[in-house]
Amino acid sequence: MITFDDMLNEQMKDEEFRKEYEAIKPEMDAIRKIVDSRISEKCTPNKITKLPEVNCAQENTKNK
Repeated sequence: MITFDDMLNEQMKDEEFRKEYEAIKPEMDAIRKIVDSRISEKCTPNKITKLPEVNCAQENTKNK
C-alpha cells in the first residue's frame, strides 16, 4: 500500500508541483495549526468564528 508520504515524495520530483506545493505551504501550515488547536481544545467551528482574530480575518476578506 502506498502511503501519503510516498506519494508526496514522488510528486515532489515534478518541479511545477514542487513550486505550487511550496507556495501554499505557509497557508496550509496555518490551517493545520487551527485544526489541531480546535481538536485539542474541543472547540466547535461556531466558537472559532466568535474569536476576535477570526472576525478580523473575515472582515478583511469581505472588503476585497
